[in-house]
Amino acid sequence: MTPEEALDWLDSTQLFGVKFGLENTRRLLEAVGDPHLGMRFIHVAGTNGKGSVCAMLDAVLRCSGLRCGLYTSPHLVSFRERIRVNGRMIPSGALAASLTSLRSASARWDHSPTFFEIATVAALEHFSRERCEVVVLETGMGGRLDATNVVLPLVSVITPIARDHTEWLGCSAEEIAGEKAGIIKPGIPVVSAPQAPEVLSVLRSRAESQGAPFSVAGSPVELPVGLPGAHQKGNAALALDALRAGGMRPGEEAIERGLREVQWPARFQRVGDQFVVDGAHNPHAAASLTAAWQESFGDARTTVIFGALQDKDYAEMISIVSSIAEEFLFVPIANPRGADPRNFPGLTGVPSRVCTSLGQALAQVPGALPTLITGSLFLAGEALPLLDPDGFPPGGEI
Repeated sequence: MTPEEALDWLDSTQLFGVKFGLENTRRLLEAVGDPHLGMRFIHVAGTNGKGSVCAMLDAVLRCSGLRCGLYTSPHLVSFRERIRVNGRMIPSGALAASLTSLRSASARWDHSPTFFEIATVAALEHFSRERCEVVVLETGMGGRLDATNVVLPLVSVITPIARDHTEWLGCSAEEIAGEKAGIIKPGIPVVSAPQAPEVLSVLRSRAESQGAPFSVAGSPVELPVGLPGAHQKGNAALALDALRAGGMRPGEEAIERGLREVQWPARFQRVGDQFVVDGAHNPHAAASLTAAWQESFGDARTTVIFGALQDKDYAEMISIVSSIAEEFLFVPIANPRGADPRNFPGLTGVPSRVCTSLGQALAQVPGALPTLITGSLFLAGEALPLLDPDGFPPGGEI
């Protein structure tokens, strides 16, 4: 298949929806020679901060001189963003070759593999082919039955857990924590971010049952961090504690440089002087975003361009972000799961307008403080190429 045909085929597998379980992933891996065996992994699960923590781990490891693979989701513009080696996106030709092989291997299966199962195996194959010395691997939605859970890591990392994907992971914090805790393996160290007591109890219990050393990340780092917001200092502490627990010993220079230079799109990202783009997509993330805004701009309020998916708690998110909003411009998201923005105005006491598109909203923003674009990573993925067509995505051409 050509690169375009390969991605079209991969996109078509989204019709199979979400399917938890490891059988298909293991079967695909076997078909391509089990490339993950013998590789070193850092496995990261959680609700919020996964991408930032993964980016920090990757940055510090690369500054230590290691050849590092990075697997994250979702992508913002190009699927190739999900699979990187030393910061560079997987080449189109390599991705097409891998997807062609996986399509052939699964063509006669009774139960076709899903988008995420295929993506995960393609990533592991690429990291093996590129001889990565360590791979930072982010779970998709859960943990226990997530396609990434086929690996045996050096350390399991759990970022802050909050309510999200409740239709799949359960409605209570304890149920969600139980799914995330599924990445904990016998005897493998576990490092968690500080959590609510009920969440921490679930994680500790799982670790004890597996004989896995368990620790909670220490105080936020005092070093400069390239990602804005006090919560990122906590994410950095989690990343560094995870490296130590996994037996990785980066030098102080690598730590300082990695944290200082780390970049991760759509996390309070300043685009010129006029925009801040943040992919906050649940109430916990919205609260961190609001705090980061107040750290940067004090009590000043701004225009907020907001769009969300229909399965998110957008009412609570709008309520939280209202504390920094002078006005909302509500927009649709170019995604089948996008919520109708006409449902949003009644959820806030702040003046608001409904726009027919992101482009229409961008044409209406005032020129005072930076305009905030938030509510979904999918909206961020629409915004960044419009606002910075030459600078996104980093790590290679689309």
